[in-house]
Amino acid sequence: MSMRAHVGDQLIVESPTSGATKRDGEIVGLHHDDGTPPYDVRWSDTDQITLVFPGPDAHIHPIGHGAEGQREATGQRASATTHRSTRSLSEAVVMSLVEDATAAPSMHNAQPWRFQYSRRRRVFHLRADLRGSLPHFDPELRALHIACGAALMNLRVAVAHEGWEAQTRPLPDPADPMLLASVTLTRPLGDEADPAALYPAVRTRHTSRYPFAETEIPPSVRTALVDAADREQVSLSFASDWHLRSVVDLALEGEARNLTDAGVAADLARFTRATDDARPATEGVPEYAFGPRRRVGNAPMRDFAGGKSIPGRPTADFETFPHLVLLSTSRNRPVDWLRTGQAVERLLLRATLEGLSASFVTQALEWQDLRWPLRDPMSGMAYVQMVLRLGYGPPGTQTPRRPVHDVLDIEP
Repeated sequence: MSMRAHVGDQLIVESPTSGATKRDGEIVGLHHDDGTPPYDVRWSDTDQITLVFPGPDAHIHPIGHGAEGQREATGQRASATTHRSTRSLSEAVVMSLVEDATAAPSMHNAQPWRFQYSRRRRVFHLRADLRGSLPHFDPELRALHIACGAALMNLRVAVAHEGWEAQTRPLPDPADPMLLASVTLTRPLGDEADPAALYPAVRTRHTSRYPFAETEIPPSVRTALVDAADREQVSLSFASDWHLRSVVDLALEGEARNLTDAGVAADLARFTRATDDARPATEGVPEYAFGPRRRVGNAPMRDFAGGKSIPGRPTADFETFPHLVLLSTSRNRPVDWLRTGQAVERLLLRATLEGLSASFVTQALEWQDLRWPLRDPMSGMAYVQMVLRLGYGPPGTQTPRRPVHDVLDIEP
């Protein structure tokens, strides 16, 4: 009987004289749907992936497939999920996964990401795309990393939905700081479907710049949101009392500064789109997504119009006591920014499934002297990385995205 394997099985090469294990590795890629050689193998001694045509001194050690996997190994029918997961990804599937990833939010919808996919290694690389950088809003590229972390979370969700377990490595190459993460598809998804359960929200989550109801968020939902952030090693807290007033005041101060800063105005002009704008509508915040101007209320909304009057733009009454959540990390490194982005998107996906809408409150984060006072010194917060406004209100408006072929390279 010819050799057959699953992704995730172990390939063992024995010594021809003693029969002892000479080398072993994990099969991370198949080239035939029936599981016959050759295989992409990640060797345990080097962590390198090579294409292997096993010889007579090699055998397969099945890992974690049980009876279902054994039936497939003998040529019988397996479940649709396992069959889908062990096949090579088609170009259409790869493009769909990246399209899901790019549904993530980014500051001013700048979309500062680019993806590479290697067919042979079955790995996605996420890179920073400086076309989406905001030099005045984000000189340290902190917001860029957070946006790319959100796209990374969406990719993880979409990969799980497609039926794969994946190994995610942030900043895998110290010599290449623009390579922000790698996602390697390793084996068919097991019984634990997290984060696949979040997938229905990937395409329906949109930033909402509309008023929310003065309705409390139930404790069970708050707990679910805290857990979502915690899964990505990020702390989440709900601002209340004096701390809520302080965060609102700091955000409003940041917004006032933004409206009078020439550099900020340049970034805003670059990534906003008026109705009569002749530039391609593939990035930025279009005028129809600005939302109404705040007439009364304490929700610290950004004015994407930059203080200018837009004919026909409505005004609205916003919340008196907005629900603001702060996400913080113990340190302030690029890897912490990436974690924050993943936590933000996991939280937003969970919030969407719970019927909540959300918008970003980043004005104070954009000014160094306003960022540190955002923290609640009584809570043990360290570095506040993101502030979100949550509530029950109209769903957000979809904003444009760059076409997939503009952000994806597929390699052999």
